[in-house]
Amino acid sequence: QVQLVESGGGLVQAGGSLRLSCAASGRTFSNYYMGWFRQAPGREREFVAAINRSGSSTVYADSVRGRFTISRDNAKNTVFLQMNSLEPEDTAVYYCAADSRITPATMRVSVNANYWGQGTQVTVSS
Repeated sequence: QVQLVESGGGLVQAGGSLRLSCAASGRTFSNYYMGWFRQAPGREREFVAAINRSGSSTVYADSVRGRFTISRDNAKNTVFLQMNSLEPEDTAVYYCAADSRITPATMRVSVNANYWGQGTQVTVSS
């Protein structure tokens, strides 16, 4: 079992930045692929970004590529999502996810993972 706790969400103006963190516990963090997903009111959950176990490879949704950066610190059992040039369309609840088998490329397609955090709200005002 893996427990995930997100933090760092909030209210920001368009063009601003936020950095989300996700702290993991319960199992060996470096054994897990990690991803970020989001869900806006009335919309389906969508993939945002994912990273492999070592942090050497990343995958992004087209809508955030070039603006968002996913990274991880295996020594601190934490994955990050740096969000720059935020747009009102980025407003959503952001979820951290982990899976020991589903690779980042598959996360992007399946929009799924085994373990999920409780989510953190990101609101971007225009």
